[in-house]
Amino acid sequence: MINLYDEDANVIGEVTRERMRAENLWHGCATIVVLSLDGRRVYVHRRTDTKDVFPGLYDCTAGGVIDAGETPDEAAARELREELGVEVPLKELFTTRYVNDLTRYHAWVYEARTDGPFTHQPEEVAWGGWMDVDELRDRIGDPDWPLVPDGREIGQEWLRDHAPRPS
Repeated sequence: MINLYDEDANVIGEVTRERMRAENLWHGCATIVVLSLDGRRVYVHRRTDTKDVFPGLYDCTAGGVIDAGETPDEAAARELREELGVEVPLKELFTTRYVNDLTRYHAWVYEARTDGPFTHQPEEVAWGGWMDVDELRDRIGDPDWPLVPDGREIGQEWLRDHAPRPS
């Protein structure tokens, strides 16, 4: 079960993940940009080919759907621990929405600073590694780079308003 939201990001109930996907219902996601301690690199990963949404694509954030009864802060800490195996302080940066034909959700976007080590969740993460912020800035604007569409949109907002400035 996951939290069901209204258009204004208020929790209005609970719903199964399957129903949320089938009916494209509003839900919440916690999204974390993982920066190296020096702030010059972002941890990027490739999703497994078995993911239900955007399989096999790259992502510049960790994160996922907010479970029933969970706050965005709790979800962010859980997702970071589950996907990358790290527990570090999180800083909430901004909230936004993501909407397309397949999904619509409210995103709470966080930043974590760590140099790892990382332990990938094998069901979700096929590969992970560091990318310089400047390289991410170049790649995220390349429509041919196989990046998840929501990660591209949220990543562009992060790069514009919160990332370290180009070197």
